Amino acid sequence: MSKKIIVLISLFALTSCKYYSFTGADIGNAETFQVNYFQNNAQLVEPGIDRDFTLQLQDLILSQTSLSLTNSNADLIYEGEITRYYVAPMTATADDRAAQNRLTIEVNVRYYNTLEPEKDFEKKFSFYFDFPANQQLTGATRDEAVTEVFTRITQDIFNASLTNW
Repeated sequence: MSKKIIVLISLFALTSCKYYSFTGADIGNAETFQVNYFQNNAQLVEPGIDRDFTLQLQDLILSQTSLSLTNSNADLIYEGEITRYYVAPMTATADDRAAQNRLTIEVNVRYYNTLEPEKDFEKKFSFYFDFPANQQLTGATRDEAVTEVFTRITQDIFNASLTNW
């Protein structure tokens, strides 16, 4: 008797993972997704971040869902552009010099669910990274900043499109 219950629960768990995942993603009947290249339209252009963002969003969706990546005719489509990339002073020292700077990146995203068009949206996502004013935003500091900001933005996009948050 208990073996039958375990088998039934196991079968239910395996079949239900088509629609939900352990990450909370709800992909419905979707099987494919595409991430179109996100152009960098910010006033301050940082070379390579458009490619980095596009790849990071693709990697997140691949690792968190059972969806297959395709270049066209996907069930779920992500597109947009990087609209802001700027550094601004955040805190000052006693002699009115910047003590800390903040990198802010904003991305405009258009999401299309070809199977459930009522879930489509266009929305801006942004995040920031604070760093000491005595450091330049180059090399390892730049890489860390951009990676951290993109990690947060891509997770927010994932949540907005696939977890109904």
